[in-house]
Amino acid sequence: MPVSDSTQRTLSRLWFTLAVGSLLLPGILALLLVIARMPPFSNWITDPLLFKRCLVVHVVLSLFVWFCAFLMLMYSRLPRDPRFIGQEIAALVCAFGGVAMMVIAAGMPGSMPILSNYLPVIDHPLFLGGLVIFAIGIGLQILQPRLLPGGPEADNTIMPGIAQAGLRAAGVAVLFALITIWAAWWNTPGDLGANVYFEHLFWGGGHVFQFANTCGMLVAWTALTVFATEQWPCSRRTAFWLFSCLLLPVFVAPLLTLSGTTTAIYRTVFTSLMQWGIFPVVLIFMFMCGRRFFASEKPSQTLKSVRLGFLISAGLTLLGFVLGALIRGSNTLIPAHYHANIGAVTCAYMTLTYVLLPELGYRFQSMKLRGWAQWQPATFGFGQAIFALGFGLAGSYGMGRKLYGQEQSIQHLGATTGLVVMGIGGLIAIVGGITYLILTLHAIKHPIEEVPTAAHTPRERLASR
Repeated sequence: MPVSDSTQRTLSRLWFTLAVGSLLLPGILALLLVIARMPPFSNWITDPLLFKRCLVVHVVLSLFVWFCAFLMLMYSRLPRDPRFIGQEIAALVCAFGGVAMMVIAAGMPGSMPILSNYLPVIDHPLFLGGLVIFAIGIGLQILQPRLLPGGPEADNTIMPGIAQAGLRAAGVAVLFALITIWAAWWNTPGDLGANVYFEHLFWGGGHVFQFANTCGMLVAWTALTVFATEQWPCSRRTAFWLFSCLLLPVFVAPLLTLSGTTTAIYRTVFTSLMQWGIFPVVLIFMFMCGRRFFASEKPSQTLKSVRLGFLISAGLTLLGFVLGALIRGSNTLIPAHYHANIGAVTCAYMTLTYVLLPELGYRFQSMKLRGWAQWQPATFGFGQAIFALGFGLAGSYGMGRKLYGQEQSIQHLGATTGLVVMGIGGLIAIVGGITYLILTLHAIKHPIEEVPTAAHTPRERLASR
């Protein structure tokens, strides 16, 4: 017996709630930190590491949890096997419970924050346990029959067949990222200091996770292309082979941990895999989607708004590639590169959110909010681009990374200019992010009584928002 549309929609709504909450909670943490530094509240804080612990939770939620939850939201639109509904409910319980544990861990006095690359952590059983439980939830969500290639396609979703193939590829990439972290845990010496230990532990899996993020972004691009143009950017067979090529480096990732995670090979090979294994497929998809977006001689308002989100995401992707190619040594060109890349993924997800809202049973009540939704991804993406360019400019003058306040030791006007530009871009991106939260929370409060079905065209779906 197939799963009812209402059940599918309810489960998808929960993943959407987790995705939005993973952006809302970091904002609340940031606000609490600001208040905690103001007299007289500052006198109440006796733990000097509270700020860094909250920073860790802020980063983990706004990057790792946000990307995973939104990817699982898209993944939840694949056909469900009714025998595995209990497993998906367990996955949601683990995901929500893991996030709750990580948030609570920020207030654990004396626990040590570790600012490791890709996944910073709090060295406390509550946080680490929450991280493991959250990962188990993601694994339970992915490990279902719908992961298998050649399975049935969902006909009650905006996700076209090629996007559904990409979702399966993204699921495989996430699983191999988790397997790589497990293999690294098995092969990492336990007598290393905490900072070094967690750096080696997450290095390999963090790189693999970028392949999953890339798959998710390409899924969003293809879905947006079909939604706006009603044409596929390529055939199902072409998409299958492109996603297969993107996954090739992922399959060897766990094997790279066998010789130990403290070797130079472990670090350099993973860097090379990400450096050379992602951009060819991304550029091909970028060309194919862009060709469809600009093929229409008289673009509709729907096409214009969706195309703008795609262009901002594609532009941030290219900026990330260029900044990555310019990296020489450990400076702020590195965070400039990955902020551009994660901004590209986030911008694609934000644009896709407004397309998925009717499927989830949500809507905007006013034309004003619909207008905001058309420009919000562009505002966020533009701010993120300025932020990355400023970081990159500072890095080109030798500004070191992970330095704050007086630690930065600014010695050149170019570095100062870069940091100022970075700050301006960051503020613009924050405005775009806050607008996204306002829009999504408003939509959640105003559900649709009659949810559009598969018989509706994309433009009819848009009209129901």
